[in-house]
Amino acid sequence: MLRLTKITITQFKNYGFSTFDFTERVIGICGLNGKGKTNLLDAIYYLCFTKSYFTKTDGLNCQFNMDGFRLEGTAPPALSKAEGNAEDEGGSLSSNKSNNIVCIFRGVGKKEILLNEVPYIKFSEHIGKFPCVMIAPDDIELIVGGSEERRRFIDTVISQIDPEYLQQLIIYTKVLQQRNGYLKKFAEQGKTDWTLLEVLDDQLVQPGNYIHAKRKDFTLQLIPLVQQFYNQIANNNELVTLQYESQLNDNDFFAVLNQLRQKDFILQRSNGGIHKDDIAIQLNGQPFKTTASQGQRKSLLFALKLAEFELLKINKGFPPLLLLDDVFEKLDDSRMQNLLHWVCNKNEGQVFITDTHKKRLEQAFVGLQTAYQIIEL
Repeated sequence: MLRLTKITITQFKNYGFSTFDFTERVIGICGLNGKGKTNLLDAIYYLCFTKSYFTKTDGLNCQFNMDGFRLEGTAPPALSKAEGNAEDEGGSLSSNKSNNIVCIFRGVGKKEILLNEVPYIKFSEHIGKFPCVMIAPDDIELIVGGSEERRRFIDTVISQIDPEYLQQLIIYTKVLQQRNGYLKKFAEQGKTDWTLLEVLDDQLVQPGNYIHAKRKDFTLQLIPLVQQFYNQIANNNELVTLQYESQLNDNDFFAVLNQLRQKDFILQRSNGGIHKDDIAIQLNGQPFKTTASQGQRKSLLFALKLAEFELLKINKGFPPLLLLDDVFEKLDDSRMQNLLHWVCNKNEGQVFITDTHKKRLEQAFVGLQTAYQIIEL
């Protein structure tokens, strides 16, 4: 079972130097706004993903007037049979003693991630070793925002399950950036290097096809789980449908690139490929964005996240860490109890839940009759 037993935070966000010991599976973190509840969850997330959940710029994670930060976590072994003690570019997971994760940021371009004292050559090698699911207030953008949010959701889950997927995604993104750069250059120069463009198209198609196939399989597994969790949380039989939309569903990737080439030249960016994928969501046959209430949107958000959790558990062989930030403010009492019953009672994984009210946390945990730990900030 994956458990985080200790974290030490140095110069990360509002923390100067703090150590937290986690003694139970269910952990409540309480305190007034600004005390660091969300930052503590983000520190845990950072240990799992080598990056913040909330910002892409590491410098913004440093404590005020500080140039760097350090995070260190301790996690007992939680390996599936398939993972064992396999060696990789970042050392190995231990199957018989606690694993030590250290993330150090020393300033621009100076970052280290170590597993059991061995530094990673590629940070991407760490992804999936300590699977984690985060639910935060701004996640509602996953429902009401643009397609980029839903692609990021898909990519985050599959990357923790399939290391090759993450590598192909990195390759695709790099080639796509190069292709877009040359399209702008062609427009500026008034001439086109067709040979170079064809080479880039060749380099784009292989990883694009791999990513498309994996996303297609993933959504087939995801959809029934989302429908199941939505009905459990909302406690109704509303029909929620999801459909994976991609230009590659019914077309060859080369054909898509050729068909949109003129449009690419005009707009100076690539208009065909898996970077345009989306998940279309409907409620009782109508577009979810425009017809769903606030409660329905929140129920779907939690359903998507719990489906993510379940798929990670199935594929990894153990439950991921679950980080719930400020969830009491998102759901009514009925939906909240349905959610807590699942994450604390039916789920065997470690759960971190933040709230501004200690009594509300304690009452929720006591009602569930489960062992818990409360951390006050």
